[in-house]
Amino acid sequence: MSISERFRQLLEQIDRESDRLYEILPESTASVLRQVDIVAEDLQDWVDSVGEIPQMYLESKLSPVLLQAHGQLDRVRVLLEKDEHQQASEIVWELEQGVYRLLNDL
Repeated sequence: MSISERFRQLLEQIDRESDRLYEILPESTASVLRQVDIVAEDLQDWVDSVGEIPQMYLESKLSPVLLQAHGQLDRVRVLLEKDEHQQASEIVWELEQGVYRLLNDL
């Protein structure tokens, strides 16, 4: 599977899990969950162009975007753990791992 396909798949997973988090968490966490939406929006900005980036430039173009996404997801996870939302923090952890694996494969 190509990097661009995996990138799109990761974005779909983040979108899907974001919707799920809104369903399982109380409204008091909406501001924290908005950060997951921001990650998805930031990645969405790259979804069309990621397939057009030559392989040799993928790392330099996508790494900063993915590092930022990973950092934002990590902050969300920490906040959810702090508020004792264990199931939600585990979901976010899995999203972080998906970003990390894609970063490593660049």
